[in-house]
This record gives sequence, structure tokens and C-alpha cells, in this order.
Amino acid sequence: MRRIRAAAVGAVTLSLVLSAAACGGGTTDGAGSNSQPKTLTYWASNQGASLEVDKKVLQPELDKFEKETGIKVKLEVVPWSDLLNRILTATTSGQGPDVLNIGNTWSASLQASGALLPWDAKNFEKIGGKDRFVDSALGSTGVQGQDPAAVPLYSMAYALYYNKKMFKDAGVEKPPATWDEVIATGKKITGGGGSGIGVEGSNLSNNIHQVFVLGKQHGADFFTPDGKADFTSDGAVAAVKQYVDLMATHKIVAPGNAEYAQNQSLSDFAKNKTAMVLWQTASATFKAQGMKDDEWGVAPAPVPSGAPGTGKATNSMVAGINLAVFKNTKNIDGAVKFVNFMTGDAEQKILNTAYGSIPPVKSAQQDPAFSAPALAVLRETLATSAAALPQVPEESQFETVVGTAVKELFADAAAGRAVTTESVRAKLEKAQQQMPKK
Repeated sequence: MRRIRAAAVGAVTLSLVLSAAACGGGTTDGAGSNSQPKTLTYWASNQGASLEVDKKVLQPELDKFEKETGIKVKLEVVPWSDLLNRILTATTSGQGPDVLNIGNTWSASLQASGALLPWDAKNFEKIGGKDRFVDSALGSTGVQGQDPAAVPLYSMAYALYYNKKMFKDAGVEKPPATWDEVIATGKKITGGGGSGIGVEGSNLSNNIHQVFVLGKQHGADFFTPDGKADFTSDGAVAAVKQYVDLMATHKIVAPGNAEYAQNQSLSDFAKNKTAMVLWQTASATFKAQGMKDDEWGVAPAPVPSGAPGTGKATNSMVAGINLAVFKNTKNIDGAVKFVNFMTGDAEQKILNTAYGSIPPVKSAQQDPAFSAPALAVLRETLATSAAALPQVPEESQFETVVGTAVKELFADAAAGRAVTTESVRAKLEKAQQQMPKK
């Protein structure tokens, strides 16, 4: 999803959504017919370094679409901290956009609401066919065996980014490939007064992404094969403890990171305060922070063996952004035309170049612009060592309750309170109790 999806369900839960009617954009007259059939509303997620950056990237493309089709697109860029709540509220109130970006990990949850247009063969045909998209991206568009709830727009993967100046100053010659090497490198850095690796302890979705990958490395999935929450398995507990121990035990994460939200760890990285970050497609954000391309390097995210792959060698979730249409939009033809435009080769190249992401469209992905070394690491990760988060209806609640448990554990670590296997298990047990019973 990316930039990081900080899911905050708050008072609105998916249980309210499951029987809700979808919404449509534009305005209506008293009879309920659309009085602006040539208008679409579009909620875009915050992909760039700021909302203003996104507007500058997107508005020229929306103007191009209007010139080609006569359909005006009203744009709102929504921060990740608000996006999920806004979407859930829209599905219950009937007041929302025609087209919207969703974090790909939410696809199954929002699919279960019944609010989104299913992308069956007929609808995919209108945008060039399902086989235009790479398999890894399609794997995060909804529950397997059902028509996708959305269409891939941007593809991303996690990697280890390292600050070349801080590495050089500490005498570190190459990026770490294993977690033991991450800890050793981090201790060298912290010995010089810097922070070894950055985390964003208050960023719930980033917490989930990291512990999900660590869970795979410990043989845990957080859900059973039949979709039941399984947060307290030995592997899940070990994964969460390993992540929080970067601060609690190994002291290579600064305590202040417990309160960090979206992009704050990247800011420290760009200012030579933090030597490493685990992030997805960070190059555009580094540039916006004033960092030159030759000041940072990128390597595959660490795995215990140092050799990324499948299963316990997984080193990223399949990150990305999907484009969805509210099923009851009054301008469904225009909405599908907009999806076709945004996923066309030309726009895929423009938008993914601007955001430093990878096109999920096969033909666009072959463009030389996406063969740079930094993107090559991400492409290889997506192709060989990334796994999709569980495509279950309760996924967004999982992000909230387990992400919050990790946040609370980082707060304990920052305050000097012990983080033990027992305390981690207790937090995860509390999180599991908040999930719907099956």
C-alpha cells in the first residue's frame, strides 16, 4: 500500500459496513438522478511527501483525462491516517466518491462490505483484460475465488535503505543481509551517537507490515487457513517480540521512534540521524526531503539466512495501491473509463515514475525507467520473496488491533518497561479478543 497505510478504524467498524449500501459521487436532483453526469469524484491516497505533492502530480493527469473524455474529475487527496475511516463512513452514509484508492491489504475487507464494483471478466475487458496485470498485484485485490474488488494501480515492496554517509562514518562496508547483521551494524552506528534503524511505532499499518513479514520468517500467518484470527501462536509472539526488541533489547532504535507516525523515520534518515529504514519505494520521499540519490543505497530486506525467497525467507509483504469504484456510482461508465485511463501504459509510466513505485501492468513495467538499480531490488522482491497479507474480511481490523498492540509494546520499551514473551502474548491475546468471533 504506500505510502504507509495507517489504518485507524475508530468508532466505525466493518460490522457496520456489511449490510450497508454503497455511495455515488456527483450531485443529485430530487428524483435521485445525477445532475452532473460528466463529473467524477476521486479520493486519492497520499503517495508523495505531502498532500500538495500529490495534487501537483495528479492534477495535470486529471486535466488530460477531462480533455480526452469531457469528464471532469474532482480530486481530494486523503491522508492515510484518515482514509480507512473515510471509506467506511462513506459506505454507511452514502456520501462518498465515485472512484478511490485503497491500500491493497484492505481489498478483502472492503469487498465484504458489498460496496465496491466487482471486477468480473466483463469489467476487466473494458480496461484491456485481467492478463495485463502481474499476478502478485492481482493476488491482493480480494478473496481468492471471487471477482476482484479493485484493480492494481501502484506496486511496491519493502527493502532495506541505508544511509551511505552514516555507514562510511561507522566503518560499515556493506548493507546487512541477515537480522544478526542488522543488529551488529545498528550497534556500530549507535556507538557513534546515531540511531541504527528507524521504526514508526505509532504507524499501525507499518507495524503490521513488519510483524507480518517476521511472522512468515517464524512460520506464522496470524490467521488459520479457514480465516480465524491466530495472533498468539509461538511464531506470531516471536515475530512481534523480535521487532520490538530492536528498541527494547538491542537498543538500535531511538526511544522517540515509539511515537513516530508516517514518514518521520524517513525524515531522520534524510538528516543523517538514522542509518537504516525498512520501507517501501522510498526514493521519491528521500528526494522530497532533500536527499540526493547517491546518498543512499538499497538492499533486500533481511531474512535469517540472508537469502530471500519464499516461506521463512519471505522479506516483504506485497505492497501496493488498488483503484476501486463504488458500485452504486451514478456515473459507472465514466468511472470505468477513468480506471482504464489510470491503468493505461502511458499513465502507468507517468504516475509510477513520479512516486518511485512499480507499474502492476506488465507492458508498462518493461519500460527502461523501471530498470534502475533501486527499483530492480523491489521488482525482484515482488517476483520472488514477497507474500500477500491475508485476504480475509477482517484484515483491516487485524491492522488496527495488532498494530495497536505493537504500538503499546514500543511505548513500554521507550519507557524502560520490560518487554517479555509473556507481555507480548498478553497484548496479542487482548487484540485477538477484539476480533469478530467465527
